[in-house]
Amino acid sequence: MSWSRIYGLVLRYGYLLLRNPDRAADTFYWPTIDLFVWGLTGLYLEQLSGNFLVIQIIVSGIVFYYLIFRTQGEISVNLLEEYWSHNLVNIFVSPLKFGEWLLAVVLNGIIKGLLGFVFAGAIAFLLYKIAVFSYGLYLIPFIFLLMLTGWFMGFFISGVILRYGTKIQFLAWTFVSVLAPFSAIYYPVTVLPLWAQKVSAFIPTSYVFEGLREVINTGHFDPAKFWISLFLNIIYLSLSLVYINSSFKKALERGLINIY
Repeated sequence: MSWSRIYGLVLRYGYLLLRNPDRAADTFYWPTIDLFVWGLTGLYLEQLSGNFLVIQIIVSGIVFYYLIFRTQGEISVNLLEEYWSHNLVNIFVSPLKFGEWLLAVVLNGIIKGLLGFVFAGAIAFLLYKIAVFSYGLYLIPFIFLLMLTGWFMGFFISGVILRYGTKIQFLAWTFVSVLAPFSAIYYPVTVLPLWAQKVSAFIPTSYVFEGLREVINTGHFDPAKFWISLFLNIIYLSLSLVYINSSFKKALERGLINIY
């Protein structure tokens, strides 16, 4: 494994943030719009209910949700960048190994995920005086678990793209939203229909956002939620790595030049 090759790829994808308006919008524009719109909605609901924690729960959910979105996007969308520029063959005829590419996009996702999280947290404080950084050490397990979720989703989506090409590229932006209703980002799992609650029990993010609301409401976090979420994330991450590796081998068998 060559760290110089990994560093080169991290730089390559990092420059996209500065030179590609779409990537900048994903990191800065859309979180700002969501915080503005849904934050105002939270303020209105707070006035109706008289519960001053409503706005904090909604805004905190948005800030943490973007960690998944950004981490996953930096894996699957970077793969699509190579498709769009017809550069996939050029990358893998070099000495670059597939594992090095995976590690590079994961590192890039960590950097941009944390950048987006800090930015969204700052916007939340400026607009609503909600300090997500005041959660202290609880930030570490929350961020770690959500990034694990973003990784396995990114690997799975990338594996699908490697197998079926860009005709299903919409998954890179929409697949996270499929899990969002079951993740209970803004509401407790108990408000879901019974069948949806059963699905939610197998979604690692539901335990994170339930734990986040527990911290907001009581100042405490149940360690059991952390371990269940970690266990599920590890299972899904392992399966997704097997799948993307298998998909890459299939793509090599067909010839990378024929999968655009």
